[in-house]
Amino acid sequence: MRILHTADLHLGRQFNGISLDDDQAHVLGQIVEALKEHDADVLIVAGDIYDRAAPPASAVRQFNAFLSRVVQETRAAIVMIAGNHDSADRISSMWSVPDVKRALIRGAVSADEKALVLEDRFGSVAFSALPFSYEYAARECFADETMATPEDVLKAQVAGARRNVPDGARWIVVAHAFVAGGSVSDSERSLVRVGGVETVSPEIFAGAHYVALGHLHKPQAVGVPHIRYSGSPLAFGFDEAGAAKSMSLVDIDGAGAVTISQLPFKPLRSVRSIRGRHAELLLAEPSDDFIRIVLTDDAPVIDGMKRLRAILPNACELRYERDARAPEIKALGEGRAAVTDPLDVIADFLAFVREDAMSDAERNIAARGLDDLRQAEELA
Repeated sequence: MRILHTADLHLGRQFNGISLDDDQAHVLGQIVEALKEHDADVLIVAGDIYDRAAPPASAVRQFNAFLSRVVQETRAAIVMIAGNHDSADRISSMWSVPDVKRALIRGAVSADEKALVLEDRFGSVAFSALPFSYEYAARECFADETMATPEDVLKAQVAGARRNVPDGARWIVVAHAFVAGGSVSDSERSLVRVGGVETVSPEIFAGAHYVALGHLHKPQAVGVPHIRYSGSPLAFGFDEAGAAKSMSLVDIDGAGAVTISQLPFKPLRSVRSIRGRHAELLLAEPSDDFIRIVLTDDAPVIDGMKRLRAILPNACELRYERDARAPEIKALGEGRAAVTDPLDVIADFLAFVREDAMSDAERNIAARGLDDLRQAEELA
């Protein structure tokens, strides 16, 4: 059986205030094309379909159109869960897929998770979809007030799901969690309150032949190859600048062994950083990418970002390399006398507002002007 695993779409999200609607439409189209090209049997979306519980209407329309394309243009079954950014009730209501035998969509936590069982030439493959749940909801669901961590919740979910897996079936688990050993990025929201333990042990998934995870945005296996995050289709922060994004294509054989390959996403706009002097960067090729600019100029540049946005309209952040050296500069300068020479003050001001230091001719003009002022004060 062939499975296409993706997660963390975060529809409705913005990048530093810039809409990602076109970028997300672009990658959703690539998911549909991958399903068709590789003739996948199942599409898994492992949570965080939307970026917030009440997504904008445009994001809802976008995802509904995507589901319609999957149903109409492919033969893939759909297995989908709510993540920590989603509304459980909203995801539970997404039964727009006409053939319920072709879909398993889980929003709210359940103590008795029924599996979607599909058949291939080797026999049965059972899919258990375990939506994200905070402890307070899980305590009520499982009638267990001792639940205090995400591991407690997921352990109960897995146990409930395991009871509904047919004997001899290969088992696929879909979950949204922070499995211990995973590598994080800056854009993930914590699954617990401050001070709580949000990681869960990979041993929870013992017996599963493949675990399709969502939550962490970097594509990666955790501990063993068959416990895997597909990662997000798009980079959502500059800490992921240049990162390769992909979906996971998983083939499971009759014995339950899996072969995993990564299908790269091709983003509409990349996330990257550029470095150099302001005057040099103004000569760069125009680009619609999301860009962080690091200026190497010694002095601040007037309207630096505004001028660069004429050729880099999605420049989101501007910083100076010298600021990173500020602690070192401060340490070296401790004990140094304050500048008292007016000529030095003028020189520092000129360096502050433009790229070049004061020339000799300018220094002579300033010096003569200062002399004239002194003489005027003496005569007053």
